[in-house]
Amino acid sequence: MRRIVITGAAPVQVLDVTGPLEVFSSAPGYTVELGSPDGASVLETHRGISLTGAKPLEEITGPIDTLVIAGGLGAESGVYDEKLLAWIRDAASRSRRIATICTGAFTLAATGLLDGRQAVTHWNFCDRLAKEFPAVQVKPDPIFLKDGSIYTSAGITAGMDLSLALVEEDCGHAVALEIARHLVMFLVRPGGQSQYSHMLSRQAITSQPLRELQVWMLEHLRDDLTIERLAERIGMSARHFTRVCLRETRMNPGQFVDRMRVEAAQQQIDSSSLGLKEIADTCGFATADAMRRTFMRVIGISPSAYATRFNRSRNLSD
Repeated sequence: MRRIVITGAAPVQVLDVTGPLEVFSSAPGYTVELGSPDGASVLETHRGISLTGAKPLEEITGPIDTLVIAGGLGAESGVYDEKLLAWIRDAASRSRRIATICTGAFTLAATGLLDGRQAVTHWNFCDRLAKEFPAVQVKPDPIFLKDGSIYTSAGITAGMDLSLALVEEDCGHAVALEIARHLVMFLVRPGGQSQYSHMLSRQAITSQPLRELQVWMLEHLRDDLTIERLAERIGMSARHFTRVCLRETRMNPGQFVDRMRVEAAQQQIDSSSLGLKEIADTCGFATADAMRRTFMRVIGISPSAYATRFNRSRNLSD
């Protein structure tokens, strides 16, 4: 039996704990334990719900397969309990792998175990993580990533994606697929997939002209979407348009166009039988190689790697 231990600085985010718990508990060959850093038999959450059946951390000894560090207000407070950090360092030395959920990356970073490693957390906390722990190589885009035996994930539900990926790693695709179907999840969102999609960013935009422009952009991805042309269409100077785009989308116009084209290509890979050249042309890339370079820059994997991870019926070659 693979032993999964889930803990975190209290109060934890409820779904950071219960999401991975549901995934691992639904798979064969796992036992799941909750660890309380407060020496009690409950793990306190930020919603006032106490998760019962937890063990005081000092009682959790011996080998651990996967140590899961949940996020939440306790992890985000900026105050780190040295007793908890010492326990995590010791538990890590007897764990096959370590995974953080959302802002649980702060707790693990405070132990020093993320120094020199790549890590991700919720997009809204990436800048703070990089500033507070400069030895950590923060990658703000992926929904989860792996560096050696340490896995980190983005906001909340990405913890379920990561847990499902770990089950697939251990038990194979068929088992993970069955769990995903049971939990009504997508299988399997690759770690390189963006946690901050253009669809979400468009919904968050308050400027009506910019919202309308972005709808137009989605319908004209094959056009030459230069900053000057986009600015002219919205009736702004290029400089002012760039400032508005950065404020509203957290990306400059060029980055935003790249993101939109990559996500359009992902949708084509997921749902069509087109080849790379056709997909590149449909989504506004000059060549298939240009699409590959943009994929690598935006989500860190190539189109063929994305197809392999996300849509196993596709066999694309770069």
